[in-house]
Amino acid sequence: MPYQHRWYNDTTIDWPVGKVVCVGRNYVAHARELNNPVPSQPLLFMKPATSVVALDAPLLLPSGTGPVHYETELAILIGKPLTRANGTQAKEAIAGVGLALDLTLRDLQTQLKADGHPWERAKAFDGACPLSSFVPVSDFGDIAGAGFSLTIDGELRQKGNTADMITPVLPLIIHISETFTLRPGDVVLTGTPAGVGALESGQKLLLSLDGGLEVETSVQ
Repeated sequence: MPYQHRWYNDTTIDWPVGKVVCVGRNYVAHARELNNPVPSQPLLFMKPATSVVALDAPLLLPSGTGPVHYETELAILIGKPLTRANGTQAKEAIAGVGLALDLTLRDLQTQLKADGHPWERAKAFDGACPLSSFVPVSDFGDIAGAGFSLTIDGELRQKGNTADMITPVLPLIIHISETFTLRPGDVVLTGTPAGVGALESGQKLLLSLDGGLEVETSVQ
Protein backbone atom coordinates (compact mmCIF):
# COMPACT_ATOMS: atom_id res chain seq x y z
CA MET A 1 0.00 0.00 0.00
CA PRO A 2 1.22 3.60 -0.57
CA TYR A 3 3.41 5.14 2.11
CA GLN A 4 1.72 7.49 4.57
CA HIS A 5 3.49 9.55 7.24
CA ARG A 6 2.79 8.18 10.72
CA TRP A 7 3.69 9.03 14.32
CA TYR A 8 5.59 6.37 16.25
CA ASN A 9 2.37 5.39 18.10
CA ASP A 10 1.04 4.37 14.66
CA THR A 11 -1.31 7.34 14.32
CA THR A 12 -1.61 8.57 10.74
CA ILE A 13 -0.34 12.07 9.96
CA ASP A 14 -2.71 14.00 7.73
CA TRP A 15 -0.08 15.86 5.70
CA PRO A 16 0.62 14.49 2.23
CA VAL A 17 3.95 12.91 1.50
CA GLY A 18 5.96 15.66 -0.14
CA LYS A 19 9.46 16.04 -1.49
CA VAL A 20 12.53 14.78 0.36
CA VAL A 21 15.41 17.26 0.45
CA CYS A 22 18.74 15.56 1.14
CA VAL A 23 22.22 16.78 1.97
CA GLY A 24 25.32 14.98 0.77
CA ARG A 25 28.62 14.71 2.63
CA ASN A 26 27.40 16.30 5.86
CA TYR A 27 29.80 14.17 7.92
CA VAL A 28 33.52 14.56 7.28
CA ALA A 29 34.30 10.86 7.79
CA HIS A 30 31.71 9.82 5.20
CA ALA A 31 33.05 12.25 2.60
CA ARG A 32 36.55 10.85 3.15
CA GLU A 33 35.52 7.19 3.01
CA LEU A 34 34.26 7.76 -0.56
CA ASN A 35 37.28 9.91 -1.47
CA ASN A 36 35.07 12.94 -1.96
CA PRO A 37 36.04 16.50 -1.08
CA VAL A 38 34.40 18.00 2.00
CA PRO A 39 31.92 20.62 0.70
CA SER A 40 32.16 24.26 1.75
CA GLN A 41 28.35 24.57 1.84
CA PRO A 42 25.51 22.02 1.99
CA LEU A 43 25.36 19.79 -1.08
CA LEU A 44 21.63 19.46 -1.79
CA PHE A 45 19.64 17.05 -3.91
CA MET A 46 16.05 15.81 -3.83
CA LYS A 47 14.07 12.59 -3.88
CA PRO A 48 10.44 12.68 -5.07
CA ALA A 49 7.49 11.46 -3.01
CA THR A 50 7.38 8.39 -5.27
CA SER A 51 10.73 7.25 -3.83
CA VAL A 52 9.34 6.99 -0.28
CA VAL A 53 8.40 3.59 1.16
CA ALA A 54 7.88 2.31 4.70
CA LEU A 55 11.16 1.42 6.40
CA ASP A 56 9.62 -1.45 8.36
CA ALA A 57 8.53 -3.23 5.17
CA PRO A 58 10.99 -5.55 3.39
CA LEU A 59 13.47 -3.65 1.25
CA LEU A 60 12.94 -4.53 -2.41
CA LEU A 61 16.16 -3.74 -4.27
CA PRO A 62 16.16 -2.97 -7.99
CA SER A 63 17.78 -5.69 -10.09
CA GLY A 64 20.39 -5.33 -12.80
CA THR A 65 21.60 -1.95 -11.50
CA GLY A 66 24.76 -2.90 -9.60
CA PRO A 67 25.25 -2.59 -5.84
CA VAL A 68 22.64 -0.74 -3.78
CA HIS A 69 24.31 1.06 -0.88
CA TYR A 70 22.64 1.94 2.42
CA GLU A 71 23.12 5.37 4.01
CA THR A 72 21.44 5.76 7.43
CA GLU A 73 20.18 9.27 8.15
CA LEU A 74 18.26 11.31 10.69
CA ALA A 75 15.00 12.45 9.06
CA ILE A 76 13.17 15.68 9.92
CA LEU A 77 9.45 16.01 9.21
CA ILE A 78 8.42 19.55 8.28
CA GLY A 79 5.12 20.77 9.76
CA LYS A 80 4.90 24.43 8.68
CA PRO A 81 5.58 26.26 5.40
CA LEU A 82 9.09 27.70 5.24
CA THR A 83 10.54 30.17 2.77
CA ARG A 84 13.78 32.02 3.58
CA ALA A 85 13.27 31.11 7.22
CA ASN A 86 15.06 32.49 10.26
CA GLY A 87 16.16 30.34 13.18
CA THR A 88 12.94 30.67 15.15
CA GLN A 89 10.79 29.81 12.14
CA ALA A 90 12.95 26.80 11.26
CA LYS A 91 12.76 25.45 14.81
CA GLU A 92 8.99 25.87 14.98
CA ALA A 93 8.57 24.07 11.64
CA ILE A 94 10.15 20.82 12.87
CA ALA A 95 7.22 18.51 13.57
CA GLY A 96 8.95 15.17 14.06
CA VAL A 97 12.19 13.23 14.03
CA GLY A 98 12.72 9.82 12.45
CA LEU A 99 15.14 7.65 10.50
CA ALA A 100 15.65 6.93 6.83
CA LEU A 101 17.80 5.00 4.44
CA ASP A 102 19.14 6.97 1.50
CA LEU A 103 19.51 4.05 -0.93
CA THR A 104 22.06 4.69 -3.65
CA LEU A 105 22.96 2.91 -6.88
CA ARG A 106 26.66 3.47 -6.24
CA ASP A 107 28.15 2.38 -9.58
CA LEU A 108 25.59 4.45 -11.47
CA GLN A 109 26.21 7.45 -9.23
CA THR A 110 29.96 7.17 -9.80
CA GLN A 111 29.45 7.08 -13.56
CA LEU A 112 27.01 10.00 -13.52
CA LYS A 113 29.44 12.11 -11.49
CA ALA A 114 32.29 11.22 -13.85
CA ASP A 115 30.17 12.34 -16.79
CA GLY A 116 29.16 15.58 -15.03
CA HIS A 117 25.51 14.53 -14.91
CA PRO A 118 22.93 14.90 -12.09
CA TRP A 119 22.54 12.10 -9.54
CA GLU A 120 18.77 11.57 -9.69
CA ARG A 121 18.85 8.23 -11.50
CA ALA A 122 21.05 6.85 -8.72
CA LYS A 123 19.21 8.45 -5.79
CA ALA A 124 15.55 9.06 -6.72
CA PHE A 125 14.31 5.74 -8.08
CA ASP A 126 11.13 4.11 -6.74
CA GLY A 127 11.83 2.78 -3.25
CA ALA A 128 15.03 4.80 -2.81
CA CYS A 129 13.85 6.41 0.44
CA PRO A 130 12.71 3.91 3.11
CA LEU A 131 11.36 6.11 5.91
CA SER A 132 10.37 5.36 9.51
CA SER A 133 7.52 6.72 11.57
CA PHE A 134 8.24 9.97 13.42
CA VAL A 135 8.67 10.92 17.05
CA PRO A 136 6.88 14.24 17.70
CA VAL A 137 9.50 16.90 18.35
CA SER A 138 7.80 17.66 21.68
CA ASP A 139 8.64 14.10 22.81
CA PHE A 140 12.19 14.17 21.48
CA GLY A 141 15.33 15.28 23.25
CA ASP A 142 18.12 17.46 21.89
CA ILE A 143 18.18 17.34 18.09
CA ALA A 144 21.62 18.99 18.19
CA GLY A 145 23.03 15.93 19.97
CA ALA A 146 20.93 13.02 18.69
CA GLY A 147 22.58 9.65 18.19
CA PHE A 148 21.50 6.96 15.75
CA SER A 149 22.86 3.69 14.42
CA LEU A 150 22.48 0.85 11.94
CA THR A 151 23.15 -2.80 12.74
CA ILE A 152 23.15 -5.46 10.01
CA ASP A 153 22.90 -9.11 11.03
CA GLY A 154 23.96 -8.12 14.55
CA GLU A 155 27.04 -6.16 13.42
CA LEU A 156 27.23 -2.40 14.01
CA ARG A 157 27.78 -0.75 10.62
CA GLN A 158 26.98 2.93 11.20
CA LYS A 159 26.92 5.07 14.31
CA GLY A 160 26.29 8.80 14.03
CA ASN A 161 25.48 11.83 16.11
CA THR A 162 24.08 15.11 14.85
CA ALA A 163 26.73 16.91 16.91
CA ASP A 164 29.24 15.74 14.27
CA MET A 165 27.42 17.27 11.32
CA ILE A 166 29.25 19.82 9.21
CA THR A 167 26.00 21.81 8.93
CA PRO A 168 23.73 21.20 11.96
CA VAL A 169 20.01 20.59 11.63
CA LEU A 170 18.65 24.12 12.12
CA PRO A 171 21.20 25.89 9.89
CA LEU A 172 20.60 23.17 7.30
CA ILE A 173 16.83 23.78 7.27
CA ILE A 174 17.41 27.53 7.04
CA HIS A 175 19.80 27.02 4.13
CA ILE A 176 17.37 24.73 2.29
CA SER A 177 14.51 27.21 2.73
CA GLU A 178 16.54 29.87 0.93
CA THR A 179 16.21 27.84 -2.28
CA PHE A 180 13.31 25.43 -1.83
CA THR A 181 10.06 26.32 -0.09
CA LEU A 182 9.33 23.58 2.43
CA ARG A 183 5.75 22.51 3.11
CA PRO A 184 4.02 20.31 5.71
CA GLY A 185 4.76 16.70 4.79
CA ASP A 186 8.17 17.45 3.27
CA VAL A 187 11.13 15.64 4.81
CA VAL A 188 14.75 16.68 5.24
CA LEU A 189 17.43 13.98 5.31
CA THR A 190 20.42 15.35 7.17
CA GLY A 191 23.35 13.26 5.91
CA THR A 192 24.97 9.93 6.72
CA PRO A 193 27.95 9.07 8.91
CA ALA A 194 30.79 6.77 7.81
CA GLY A 195 30.24 3.07 7.31
CA VAL A 196 28.10 2.90 4.16
CA GLY A 197 28.12 -0.28 2.12
CA ALA A 198 26.21 -2.60 -0.19
CA LEU A 199 23.03 -4.39 0.84
CA GLU A 200 22.64 -8.11 0.19
CA SER A 201 19.56 -10.28 -0.02
CA GLY A 202 18.56 -11.87 3.27
CA GLN A 203 20.21 -9.32 5.53
CA LYS A 204 18.35 -8.15 8.64
CA LEU A 205 18.67 -4.49 9.59
CA LEU A 206 18.04 -2.71 12.89
CA LEU A 207 17.95 1.08 12.89
CA SER A 208 17.95 2.86 16.26
CA LEU A 209 17.46 6.48 17.28
CA ASP A 210 18.08 8.00 20.70
CA GLY A 211 14.78 8.29 22.50
CA GLY A 212 13.59 4.75 21.88
CA LEU A 213 12.69 4.59 18.19
CA GLU A 214 13.82 1.27 16.68
CA VAL A 215 12.94 -0.14 13.28
CA GLU A 216 13.63 -3.65 11.99
CA THR A 217 13.61 -4.50 8.32
CA SER A 218 15.12 -7.03 5.93
CA VAL A 219 16.46 -7.16 2.38
CA GLN A 220 14.67 -9.07 -0.37
